[in-house]
Amino acid sequence: MDERLKPYEEKMQKSYDFLEGDLATIRAGRANPHVLDKLRVDYYGTPTPIQQVGNVTVPEPRIIQIAPWEKTMIKTIEKAIMTSDIGINPSNDGAVIRLVFPELTEERRKDLVKDVKKRGEDGKVAIRNTRRDGNDALKKLGKAEVSEDEIKELEEKLQKMTDKFIKNIDKLVEEKSKEILTV
Repeated sequence: MDERLKPYEEKMQKSYDFLEGDLATIRAGRANPHVLDKLRVDYYGTPTPIQQVGNVTVPEPRIIQIAPWEKTMIKTIEKAIMTSDIGINPSNDGAVIRLVFPELTEERRKDLVKDVKKRGEDGKVAIRNTRRDGNDALKKLGKAEVSEDEIKELEEKLQKMTDKFIKNIDKLVEEKSKEILTV
């Protein structure tokens, strides 16, 4: 890998990783503990991820269970979940909090797939913008520093890198769509 292309590959990788994390937070009928990733609870004045104040488990396919390490945190965790955009009301028995995920309707599944595809497109746009920035930078290298052939070769490598990331995004979107549509 040419050192001059390294920053663009890193940018593309970051765009891909962001999309992957973003898609993990979309619930697909099954309970996925990643839907809690963006949630923060007030732990002694500090916004803290739920995973750091309790044990998050999936005892059944459509249930997430949160067992706080301190019983005093139950109300705080419950409040954080209710004010979030998860759309599920927590229930607690005094020791653990349970989130029961309802079965998704066919219409809701199709809406989620559209959303996943839109996010995938946004990810591809970010990758293509990185490629454009890279091509602009390569053109600015000037003929004094490198030959035209070398610039062409670097542009081709950048294009291959772009194609690889676009293909990976397509695969990611396809897998997530399949997961959502599976009843």
